[in-house]
Amino acid sequence: MKSRLAATAIVTISASALALGACTTDGGTTAPGGKAAGDGNYTIAVVPKDATNPWFVRMETGVNKYASDTGMNVFQKGPAETDATMQAQVIQDLIAQGVDAICVVPVDPGAIEPVLKQAMDAGIVVVTHEGASQENTMYDIEAFNNTAYGAFIMDNLAEAMGEKGVYTTMVGHVTNASHNEWADGAVAHQKEKYPNMTLLEAEPRVESQDNGETAYQTAKEVLKKYPEVKGILGTSSFDAPGTARAIDELGLKGKVFTAGTGMPAANAQILKDGSVSTLTLWDPANAGYAMASLATKILNGETIEDGVNLGVEGYESMHFSSGSTKVLEGTGWLKITKDNVDSLGF
Repeated sequence: MKSRLAATAIVTISASALALGACTTDGGTTAPGGKAAGDGNYTIAVVPKDATNPWFVRMETGVNKYASDTGMNVFQKGPAETDATMQAQVIQDLIAQGVDAICVVPVDPGAIEPVLKQAMDAGIVVVTHEGASQENTMYDIEAFNNTAYGAFIMDNLAEAMGEKGVYTTMVGHVTNASHNEWADGAVAHQKEKYPNMTLLEAEPRVESQDNGETAYQTAKEVLKKYPEVKGILGTSSFDAPGTARAIDELGLKGKVFTAGTGMPAANAQILKDGSVSTLTLWDPANAGYAMASLATKILNGETIEDGVNLGVEGYESMHFSSGSTKVLEGTGWLKITKDNVDSLGF
């Protein structure tokens, strides 16, 4: 058991007004492996949605940099595919290994609540990213305000569509909290700012399953079934690229448009050839670094206050989301165009 670690976590949580009474102590004086709690010598695991997704391969770059910068045992370990059950098993294994902290990008926040509670009951620090609805976490890190990010994506789609026409939204999974918050924010922004645009009533939200081929097939089906659709707003990093492929294959380039999140290098060609005018994202490497940094602060017994600096671009001044003492938001989004895609380095 993480005796003093658990006690440290409880003090920190109490100071931050977080009711996480599930953490326990056993009266000892050392953390697993004989380490004294607060000595800075921690084992921190980052669990992405999928170990092979290019987005999370990039995240591991930031995780490894944090390990190099601090000299601590910080590593990334994810499931072989985007599957909530497989992700829960990875977390279960890490609990058994007695790590000091687990940082998670949830596939399905609801599905992993039980295993994250187990981690916290064992005195393990839990931090999430893209899990604003997660209950069994000490803090959730968001690269930005999710509603504002969705509005930003909508601005890009509206510009491409000439601010008129029918559109729909695409999410990686209907259970993904952040993707749906972005899509909701986009729709709300459209209704307020772009009155000549209309959300497709028959299918206002479709799912790509965080898979490029599925995004392509889904977009193609939508465009064939609803020829009135002139735009598809994506959230997963696969959505806009998959949609762009469908648009091109169906001969609809210049007539149907897409905008969303995407990796620079992987999408350089479709930006340069005009299949997509703008993509948006945040650097997942910085998110990985920030999660590990926050976990370390909690392990060190620091009180997490509004304005906390996690030591990486976009996360230097984190602020609590309105009405929350758990969700921290940064300013980490980027706009990618044909003019800057080659300069971003990933």
